[in-house]
Amino acid sequence: MNVSRRNFLKLSGGTLALGSLGVNLDPVKAYAQTLRIKNAKETLTICPYCSVGCGIIVHTANGKVINTEGDPDHPINEGTLCSKGASLYQIINNPTRLTRPRYRAPGAAEWKEVEWDWALDEIAKRIKQARDKTFKATSKFKVKEKGPDGKEVEVEKDFVVNRTDGIAHVGSANIDNEECYMLQKLLRSWGLVYIEHQARI
Repeated sequence: MNVSRRNFLKLSGGTLALGSLGVNLDPVKAYAQTLRIKNAKETLTICPYCSVGCGIIVHTANGKVINTEGDPDHPINEGTLCSKGASLYQIINNPTRLTRPRYRAPGAAEWKEVEWDWALDEIAKRIKQARDKTFKATSKFKVKEKGPDGKEVEVEKDFVVNRTDGIAHVGSANIDNEECYMLQKLLRSWGLVYIEHQARI
């Protein structure tokens, strides 16, 4: 049967009118009362992945996230979500999710859990070592200048660059615009020139 748009709307309206025509809707109402989000706290937030900024509704009960879904009132996504946004619930409710840093020593076959303080200190130490080893205050470049006879000649000069070629950084979709800004300031202050960002990582 071919259903036109007009007929579809007529059928939809007829279905809604069934309740007023004596059709028993109690089973549907009873099912709605047992939904897991009943009495849950509803919080509006923004998806943490890419920089699009889709709206998310998070339902919590007893301090635990029990449901996440797109916000139909949000002007950007109007309730729709990409595959990453739709799986947002699994960020917090995932038994295989890593919650502590792991470290694999050079030559070791196994990863071991380490403390956050140790991991952050180790990262800072290695960044400083790599930066100190590869930091360039100046770099030589060839420029054209006018010689004593008025002709252009190529001269090698030192220019201040204050950079390191030994460290690179790749951003990710878990970083919002403000964090990107702060991270750029930090990385530039270290002298990094190889800075990339990919919102789909």
